[in-house]
Amino acid sequence: MTDQGLTDGQGNVAHAACIKWGTRYGADYVTRLHSALKRNLTMPLHLVCYTDDPTGIPDEIECHPLPEINLPEDVRWTPWRKISLWQSELAGFNHGDDVLFLDLDLVITGPMDDFYTFAPGKVVAIENWTQVGQGIGNTTCYRWRVGENSFIYDDVQKNPDDVLSRYRIEQQYLSRELDEILFWPKGWCLSFKHDLIPSFPMNWFKVPPLPADAKLIGFTGKPDPDDAVIGKWPEDKKWKRIYKKVLPTPWIDEHWQ
Repeated sequence: MTDQGLTDGQGNVAHAACIKWGTRYGADYVTRLHSALKRNLTMPLHLVCYTDDPTGIPDEIECHPLPEINLPEDVRWTPWRKISLWQSELAGFNHGDDVLFLDLDLVITGPMDDFYTFAPGKVVAIENWTQVGQGIGNTTCYRWRVGENSFIYDDVQKNPDDVLSRYRIEQQYLSRELDEILFWPKGWCLSFKHDLIPSFPMNWFKVPPLPADAKLIGFTGKPDPDDAVIGKWPEDKKWKRIYKKVLPTPWIDEHWQ
């Protein structure tokens, strides 16, 4: 068994997964994700972290090496690596487990049980914030069933150049090749950058709000949560600082711990 004996008395376990590689996100990001999930779930949590360096990750988080995937070097360390989770057998989980994948650069702000009870057995993702109505899922937070749709992984393994010639990013590949992908209900998952930061020039005067019903805030691109909480937007080009501005956002500290 890979659920570590955890159940809620009815056999339910909240299976979740994340990936950490390189140095951009440290072990503290994994720890914060684990703590936030535990606070916002009524079911026992089983979190698996796939990583090239488990140093500093608490023992209660199950760690495994990064799953193998055949990718060209120029995309090996990009979100395309998430496709490695779609293989038929995956360390840490049983075949048929429904698993919620979560990026490390997000902040959980509300109850999470619904992510397990919504459309069980289906592939569910965020409707991509910048492509609403185009059928493209965003993989900041998605749920899949381990071992199903393993062709997603197999096709990349067999001919990565062909897949990459047809799709620029991995979430487009998933959205177009899967027979069905559903989206989380509107308002559950919001983008800090696209939904919450006020438009210029109000971003100079108004703190990004947190809607009461939001369950998860994604921090795609920049700023990351540790930057946004102190009002920092990393940017090399000085002229972009005129409109790329975020005020210190205290609610991040409240939820991201």
